Amino acid sequence: MAFDIEMIKKVYANFGPRVEAARKLVGRPLTLSEKILYTHLWDGNTNTSYVRGTDYVDFAPDRVAMQDATAQMALLQFMQAGRPQVAVPSTVHCDHLITAKYGAEIDLPAANTESKEVFDFLASVSNKYGIGFWKPGAGIIHQVVLENYAFPGGMMIGTDSHTVNAGGLGMVAIGVGGADACDVMAGLPWELKFPKLIGIKLTGKLNGWTSAKDVILKVAGILTVKGGTGAIVEYFGEGASSMSCTGKGTICNMGAEIGATTSTFGYDESMERYLRATNRADVADAANAIKEHLTGDAEVYAEPEKYFDQIIEINLSELEPYLNGPFTPDLATPISKMKEVAAANGWPMKIDVGLIGSCTNSSYEDISRAVSIAKQVSDKGLTAKSEYCINPGSEQIRFTIQRDGFLDVFEKIGAKVFTNACGPCIGMWDRVGAEKQEKNTIVHSFNRNFAKRADGNPNTFAFVGSPELVTALAIAGDLSFNPLTDTLTNANGEQVKLDEPTGFELPPRGFDVDDAGYQQPAADGSGVQVLVSPTSHRLQLLDPFTPWEGTDLKGLKLLIKAKGKCTTDHISMAGPWLKFRGHLDNISNNMLIGAVNYFNDKTDNVKNELTGEYGPVPATQRAYKAQGIGSIVVGDENYGEGSSREHAAMEPRHLGVRAVLVKSFARIHETNLKKQGMLGLTFVNKDDYDKIQEDDTIDIIGLTTFSPDVPLTLVLNHIDGTKEEITVNHSYNAQQIEWFKAGGALNIIRREAAAKNA
Repeated sequence: MAFDIEMIKKVYANFGPRVEAARKLVGRPLTLSEKILYTHLWDGNTNTSYVRGTDYVDFAPDRVAMQDATAQMALLQFMQAGRPQVAVPSTVHCDHLITAKYGAEIDLPAANTESKEVFDFLASVSNKYGIGFWKPGAGIIHQVVLENYAFPGGMMIGTDSHTVNAGGLGMVAIGVGGADACDVMAGLPWELKFPKLIGIKLTGKLNGWTSAKDVILKVAGILTVKGGTGAIVEYFGEGASSMSCTGKGTICNMGAEIGATTSTFGYDESMERYLRATNRADVADAANAIKEHLTGDAEVYAEPEKYFDQIIEINLSELEPYLNGPFTPDLATPISKMKEVAAANGWPMKIDVGLIGSCTNSSYEDISRAVSIAKQVSDKGLTAKSEYCINPGSEQIRFTIQRDGFLDVFEKIGAKVFTNACGPCIGMWDRVGAEKQEKNTIVHSFNRNFAKRADGNPNTFAFVGSPELVTALAIAGDLSFNPLTDTLTNANGEQVKLDEPTGFELPPRGFDVDDAGYQQPAADGSGVQVLVSPTSHRLQLLDPFTPWEGTDLKGLKLLIKAKGKCTTDHISMAGPWLKFRGHLDNISNNMLIGAVNYFNDKTDNVKNELTGEYGPVPATQRAYKAQGIGSIVVGDENYGEGSSREHAAMEPRHLGVRAVLVKSFARIHETNLKKQGMLGLTFVNKDDYDKIQEDDTIDIIGLTTFSPDVPLTLVLNHIDGTKEEITVNHSYNAQQIEWFKAGGALNIIRREAAAKNA
């Protein structure tokens, strides 16, 4: 039986009537995305037709999911909210704080020792507040959610940008910061700007070497890393219904890489098969009873141009495998063109490591297709030329593939099986030799490939592909190898060609597991004590941020003018810094250390206006804070792209940065800034970015009359005594302005809880 089946049945009981009301209200057929949005309105009443990309709307998500790195800050905030128990079903998944180095048998016990304090904290706070807890080694959050919690037509938020993976089971699942999760767990509405809609029609059928991963790799090439910003991507067509549920999950997962709010597919037979295979026949039966509402209306898919803001069509029968990268997930190259493109760009051809798994591609189908390639090494007398590593997505997956002999096949080609955790995908890879920073190439089936992302080496050229393509390339050891056309030389000197991958949508003998790694919370957690040592270097109780002082902000120093791509990895690195995710002051020592300073093209090297000397970004900002001087950060396009990590907003807030001014924001990061009481501003004229000088002192004018849709003014006080005024925009609505004035949304929640309990 499924978790929370009664909640799911309640959602479904209201679904049909609310869809009918919404359809009548807007006066036209509805997309699936619209159905889910309108059935999850906070007040439950469908009486307003919302304008896409304009109206802010309050929603009532069905559940919350948190991974261990972001859960720490989310739950430290929730502990201040004054609530005895979470208001919606919520879970914590320990998957980020496990370093991959030797293999699961050594790495998992090491993580349990190194991060015991954090795991104990998360287990106890989950137990106290009614939160389901998945232990270290249980699996990667998004795979575990797909196997246990995702359901068609549901709405979920999660403190990880790849929460969107659950769209593979027909959800609207959205990545958020911990403050948003705190709101929902505290029983408050969750605010989102009503998304625009991008429709992607899939025709034909996947075949041969092509997989679901290649669909989203091609889409990323079309839309780029910000082409989906502010939009839900809805897939439909015969091609959609012909692929597996987990394949759909892969596509939705990497929707985060195009900036999409989320992605989703309509309920179909593949989802039903997956639900039944994962012991959720009750959910499948309930979904079947309202299945006409769990997909877009037929009229929408017949004439999609009438109902979507943008339409893309992809013929799966003609699609070829892609390899995206390096350094950005939207640099899409068909495998047939990789040899010439790599040569033209001087990319290292020798592949050092191939890695498969992660939250994106760790399903049974993914592993079975990869193993069909791996077994050909011995069958055809070959030798794998590259190191090969695997991150199973969950203990259920690992147990099942071991039972079915897949791990034996991988071990024969020298594979290293890491813990059921994120590992290299998020930089938790203690790769031997990475510190030498040698130029090298790796291929992986993960979702992101930013510089330094996997191993901390800025000279690692990482390329993203499907598990089967990654396996073939690891066998060849050559980036120019095209398994569709090229041959390899075996031990006998013969030219052999790899056969096309084959696999199983679901395990023929069913899934199996001894211990999935789940801890159910106490029925009554009122007596559970959550202890945080005041001397801990891993955990720190939060102090409220100070409210706005009620005046314009004057005399701000320019901390850094970031040049080019500035993702959350640049603002708050992961890897070894993950250990401080529960200690705001300690992790603030990584603030913006990866951002490139426009004025000297260096990282972690900015001018301290108090001394005239150059030094690390965090130390410079701490010097300003010690003198009571505020500062401003200036950035380029799509600032804050990547992870949902709210630390990228909390660290500047904690250290005294008052505003972030950029050409454009990634959605989640902009929201995180607002939640923490920060000013997130954008240039009206993007060329004004060039007017910002290194020694500027900056005033922000207009805050005393801070209002929605009313621009603010920045005064640039140049060191030569001249001044320039520029106009900047903001997207704050009335409620978000109150967050700013209060010093953060949590201060308002705390105040309301205190008043209620008084």
